[in-house]
Amino acid sequence: MGQIPLYRDPRAPIEQRVEDLLAQMTLDEKLAQLGCYWSTAFISTGTFNPEVAVEKMPYGIGQITRIGAATGLHPQESAAFMNALQKVVLERTRLGIPIIVHEESTGGFCHRDATVFPQGLGLAATWNPDLVKQVAEVIRSQMLAVGARHALAPVLDVARDPRWGRVEETYGEDPVLIGTIGTAYVQGLQGDDLAHGVAATGKHFLGYALSEGGRNWGPVQLGPRELREVYAEPFAAVLRNTGIATIMNSYASVDGLPCAGSPAILTDLLRTELGFDGPVVADYASVEMLMNYHRVAATPGEAARLALLAGLDMELPTTNCYGDPLKAEVEAGRLAPEVVDTAVCRVLRLKFQLGLFEQPYVDAGAAPAVFQTPDQRALARQAVAQSTILLKNNSVLPLAPTIKRVAVIGPGADDQRLLQGDYHYPAHLELIYAAPQNTEATGLTVPQASGDYAPGPFYTPHVTPLAGLRAALDKDVEIDYAKGCEVLGDDRSGFEAAVQIVSAADVAVVVVAGRSGLLRPVTSGEANDATNLDLPGVQQELIAALAACKTPLVVVVLSGRIHTLASVVNQASALLQLFPAGEEGGNGLADVLTGKVNPSGRLPVSMPRSVGQIPVHVGYRAGGNRAMFFDDYIDSPTTPLFSFGHGLSYTTFAYSDLQIQSKDTTASIEITLKVGNAGEVAGDEVVQLYCCDRVASVARPDHLLLGFARISLEPGQTRQLTFKVHPSRLAFYDPSMRFVTEPGDFTFSLGASAADIRVAETVTLTGSIVEYCQREIVGTTITVN
Repeated sequence: MGQIPLYRDPRAPIEQRVEDLLAQMTLDEKLAQLGCYWSTAFISTGTFNPEVAVEKMPYGIGQITRIGAATGLHPQESAAFMNALQKVVLERTRLGIPIIVHEESTGGFCHRDATVFPQGLGLAATWNPDLVKQVAEVIRSQMLAVGARHALAPVLDVARDPRWGRVEETYGEDPVLIGTIGTAYVQGLQGDDLAHGVAATGKHFLGYALSEGGRNWGPVQLGPRELREVYAEPFAAVLRNTGIATIMNSYASVDGLPCAGSPAILTDLLRTELGFDGPVVADYASVEMLMNYHRVAATPGEAARLALLAGLDMELPTTNCYGDPLKAEVEAGRLAPEVVDTAVCRVLRLKFQLGLFEQPYVDAGAAPAVFQTPDQRALARQAVAQSTILLKNNSVLPLAPTIKRVAVIGPGADDQRLLQGDYHYPAHLELIYAAPQNTEATGLTVPQASGDYAPGPFYTPHVTPLAGLRAALDKDVEIDYAKGCEVLGDDRSGFEAAVQIVSAADVAVVVVAGRSGLLRPVTSGEANDATNLDLPGVQQELIAALAACKTPLVVVVLSGRIHTLASVVNQASALLQLFPAGEEGGNGLADVLTGKVNPSGRLPVSMPRSVGQIPVHVGYRAGGNRAMFFDDYIDSPTTPLFSFGHGLSYTTFAYSDLQIQSKDTTASIEITLKVGNAGEVAGDEVVQLYCCDRVASVARPDHLLLGFARISLEPGQTRQLTFKVHPSRLAFYDPSMRFVTEPGDFTFSLGASAADIRVAETVTLTGSIVEYCQREIVGTTITVN
């Protein structure tokens, strides 16, 4: 029996295995590892054809795109399909290099039968990293069960323009909140060892959410300081805390540099400054976009060369530039072979880290056991309840036990489709099953699955708000329902029936909504940007008509978009925000409305009064909170309608006994305070710590979030919190672009939101200027006693 090659020896160090395998590879085999195929490209007349796979992958392949998010397969069949693809490359290619299957997982694994959790913005609204980690652990278990080892999540974009359709996929507007939630998600997804985890992808590097006009893919104009301090910081935080496996580029150009082809962004900033050493994977078709969108390349080969030189290692979702066009660049001497080798090494290293050479297959028969379990649904329900944000309450909530008749109104009240975000299954798959013309609609060619593989509107059991309330309220409470109107359109014919029902009710729950998705008609989602942030259709008119009845209105906004709700606030007795909530949306909402769960969601974004205010966010620099000379607009205050971090409770919390121990620019600052529950019901408070550098060498933010703690308090209970702030957390890029902490006066403030500060104190840090690197920032730690 011959000796096994070194690269197949699991006892050998990974770097030695990579070097040994690379040395045996031809150029064709190397380039194959940088490429990708849609999973559905191997399906012939409704069945998997291994001969087609052999023909398409003679040298193997780096990745396979989306089995779950392109087909209608159940977990067992999905796992079997993955095994069959793996078998082809392992047994019918010379070197037998296993494939990686990548999938989407922003609000749960995008796969039939997988748990549908709240969309990314909803997870951020919990301000609960521990819960988000649990959600990601469920996603990991389900992906592992079907052999999907690479997730294109989390979204770490800093979203400060609500016109942009993808805000719902993000964790909000603040880099510290995003970095904290993103860290928890990656830790849950990757686990302690990638050999038993799923590789996460931080996306989209960099500045993607700040496009001109809020238009998807639009150019981004950012200075180097803001680019690093704000937009790179969530990526830097997740890199520091987790060693995230992969990064995905942004579609946009930054100051004229398309990210997919920019060494300044993907190498100098990402690798040299922030220390990332893993593979960069292309956002779909972004290599081709260097040619046909940004127009910085004339041919596919030139686009491939620019991208690879920039540090982009893998082309997704299919190989168009990194195959023969890239090979021609190498053979013509326009691209050094060593550049290809560097990228291939990164890909191979990831495959060894994932343990794919040792365990390329999964037990297909066991896969269904980790889908739709009671514990997973309970976690989804908890996530919805904790993500529900109570914006206003005139004592109408929780619903009184004495109520006898409830009117449930609105297009969002009983439509499971409206519980879906644009990256939820099956809403995301409308791209395929609802539009055979998907190439024309999006420019993205998706091979059509057929037969048993064909996708469709396959929902897990989804609980709508109406169903949730029916299950939650006493059987003696009469519940009347009327839709009132659709999400879109100008049909008001349902108003009369809704008004009659509300007039006879003790209280009305009005669920207005958006519709998230990719293919229009929708109101939010990727490539679905907006100039008007009012509630869509005639829903605001419906609320006005119902308000005239004088019945207390509980208005729930179920939408992935941040809407302008100034008129709605005045008409509602209570107002709640619920981002796309997934399968347990109705139950989680009902838990909050009935008081079973005390609301504790907090806004991860600022809510503008009008679209004309944009941008309005917590991180404005000195002077950015007012308009000179009169502090406001001629027609509006400059302040948001609801500030970042806002969210009410059914109880009240008291802050006291603030103490700050500080010394100089080399020592950590210790901030201690007490928070007590001054009300009559148990509740969770999200204590937020902000800082203001009073005088600095560049304009600094008035409210810089340094950290937060979510704490549970029984009535009358008081807990002591200690925030430990390392001086590197106060660092910024000075006029010479050195990353420094300067001595001086700093105001530390704590409160329930950026606008609801309860205690504050200014201290002086002495000493000299201390220089750091951004990748060395030490995060704020919190101790709760």
